[in-house]
This record gives sequence, C-alpha cells and structure tokens, in this order.
Amino acid sequence: LHDWIKAWNADGPDGLNRKPGPKPGPRKLRPLATYDDKRSALALAKTRIAELERLVGRQQMDLDFFRQALRALKRPAAQGKPASASSKSSKP
Repeated sequence: LHDWIKAWNADGPDGLNRKPGPKPGPRKLRPLATYDDKRSALALAKTRIAELERLVGRQQMDLDFFRQALRALKRPAAQGKPASASSKSSKP
C-alpha cells in the first residue's frame, strides 16, 4: 500500500501501471558479515560452524525418522501381515 501511495505521489495514475515483480536495476545485497580483525574472523567461523552443526543435526533427525518408518513397513503386523503403506498403490 505504501508503494502505491509513493508511486501515485511521484507519477500520478501512470505510477500505478508498474509491472509486478522486482524493481528493475541491480539488486542491492548487503554483505553477510565483514571482519576487521582476527577476533571477528574467529567469531564468523564459530557462527558458521554452529549453523553447519544445526544442519547436520536436522539431517540426522530426518534420517532417523525415515529409518524407523522403513523398519515399521518391513516389520510384520500383529496378524502376520506386513504393515501397509499410508497410501494405496497406483497399480490397477
């Protein structure tokens, strides 16, 4: 809404005919972080290590979940039938 008001104030009705999407021209990206000395470089490295450790932890949780799900599908049910998948087969 604020963009529309700015466009109206700047160009009148013609300002509202701008195509949707990102604004034309180069994008202004801000740097992730900069380091001036060794201490901040170390802090950046520790931050990156922590991010990667969290990612590895999430991936390990996913692997554990899917490993248990596969075991549950392979394990016979109480009546001697294998556990069925959660969705029906697409075969006729």
